[in-house]
Amino acid sequence: MEPSASQRKTQHQITGPGQSRVEDFQCWPVKMILWAALVMSHCCWGLNGAAAENTGLERIEKCGTRCSQGLHCKTKPDNLFPPPCQDSTEGFTTSSVFHNISLSTVMHCVGKQKCSLHLRIKTTLQLTESIHGLSVCTVTAGMMMNCRIVSFSRSSRERMSGLQVEVENDCTDVSPNQQIQVMVKTVPSYCGVIWAGTYDAPQCISEDLRRNVPECITGRLSYDVNLERKELNVSVSDMLEGHNYHLRLCYKDFICFGAGASALIKKEEPVKSVTLQYSRPLPCLCIEGWSAVMDAPRVQVCPFKDRVEELWSGVAFDPLEGTLSWESLCPVTAVVTLCQKSKAGVCMDLPHASQNITRGKITFTGVDPHPHLCIKFTVGPDSWTRCPFADGRFQAWRVVPQSHEGVKMLSQITAVFSVGVCVKSSGLAECQITRSDTVHVEKNKAVDINLAEELCNSCIQVKRLDVKFATTVLHCFDQCNQSSPLRPVISSQTSLDLTWVVVPAGVCLSAIIIIILVLHVLLTVYQRRKQKRNGDEKQIDPALDCVVPALQTHPHRGILVPDSPQCGKHRESQPDL
Repeated sequence: MEPSASQRKTQHQITGPGQSRVEDFQCWPVKMILWAALVMSHCCWGLNGAAAENTGLERIEKCGTRCSQGLHCKTKPDNLFPPPCQDSTEGFTTSSVFHNISLSTVMHCVGKQKCSLHLRIKTTLQLTESIHGLSVCTVTAGMMMNCRIVSFSRSSRERMSGLQVEVENDCTDVSPNQQIQVMVKTVPSYCGVIWAGTYDAPQCISEDLRRNVPECITGRLSYDVNLERKELNVSVSDMLEGHNYHLRLCYKDFICFGAGASALIKKEEPVKSVTLQYSRPLPCLCIEGWSAVMDAPRVQVCPFKDRVEELWSGVAFDPLEGTLSWESLCPVTAVVTLCQKSKAGVCMDLPHASQNITRGKITFTGVDPHPHLCIKFTVGPDSWTRCPFADGRFQAWRVVPQSHEGVKMLSQITAVFSVGVCVKSSGLAECQITRSDTVHVEKNKAVDINLAEELCNSCIQVKRLDVKFATTVLHCFDQCNQSSPLRPVISSQTSLDLTWVVVPAGVCLSAIIIIILVLHVLLTVYQRRKQKRNGDEKQIDPALDCVVPALQTHPHRGILVPDSPQCGKHRESQPDL
């Protein structure tokens, strides 16, 4: 049975509120998410709005002076020689007259890339009948003072006397990155009532200024690098309209001085791109561009600014003076150290062999050009090692083994060495010296060093003493093996010496063998020609001019029987058998 209308109404009144609370409870998470999204979007819009405001300067259609409502004011130039100040009968002070003076920059544009900057001066003034207006003066370095008077009408200042009024003026032209001195005084000028301040105009680093203010428009540079051909393909965009554009390569330091390559892009050229050739990809090599106008700002991009390792080439050595030098082609703060490279590849610093450099040239005097001596460049946490003597071209001395009883010192110069015998222990990393001698070696004269039986299971430590910077070279020996007394590092030097003997001997022996073979061939040809000549002489001799006919076949016997020889004219017919 269906319930009646009254029963349905009663049932709805009883169950309705409970269902509503359940539905509200179920929808509560959804509502919270919606509220959170609304708050976040509001915050994001606020941040975006603030960011949008900070990215550009406020635009004005025209400059002017604005005063509080009801205060009538007008602007006129101030006198070049204003009257002297006068004493105030009302006890005016700067803080009692001026409140909340602010300085800011606005932008006035008349077209694309045709915008100028203006200084806005805004102040709150405590107006009295004795103050007829304001005097605003600005001055910049190298320029004359520029003053304006903002005067108030008598009726409006009498009506608003005793009130705080606002005065704003934005007709002072300023340039980017300019420092302006500002002074605000009353009219008439009361002694001691003056506000002074300094304002720095925005720099050209602002994107808004770089796009719209001609003094800041530098153009945008983009480039492609061709490492194989050592070329930079440079393109220019957003350049100052109606003007040519300069491009060049330069080395950046305090200033960017030219590196040779340059180009001029004509304003009428549709494609604003050029190709510049470079010699080395140095980190201070930059592309510089500027508009062809007076005092134009310049833009620089450095394609190889991270390639610091290119600086470490160009190490020079003077073998006569024993001087090792290096000159930085770019300004870099580095520590340059001489070091000794081990077999493991680690370069250990030599004592008192470090120099700091920012720019210029460094020199190490008294350097022994041994292949193990290297130069290390350290910039912050990174370091690079270069070994200019690794190829052995400047090696002045070496140690050559003779036998298990000694070694030989060979030197291309007159030098003094410290030769020590040391023993390596298993528990110690260093070699413990047991004996040390000083050895003088004359130029191109070998010196034999007899170490007797001390070479067994030991090493010799050699260091040059007559220079300031030298490596300590360690030569170790095998287990008293007379056939190869030195380890492979030294035996390779011995093999190199033997090569100079074996190779020429082999060349001479090969030449002798080739000569013998050639003589043998010539002799053989000669003998064959001689034999042939003798054979021809025998055939033409009349005494031997006999012709033996070919073998003829006799059918009755079935054998081949030669005919009788026929010599000359003595030919007789033989009867058939």
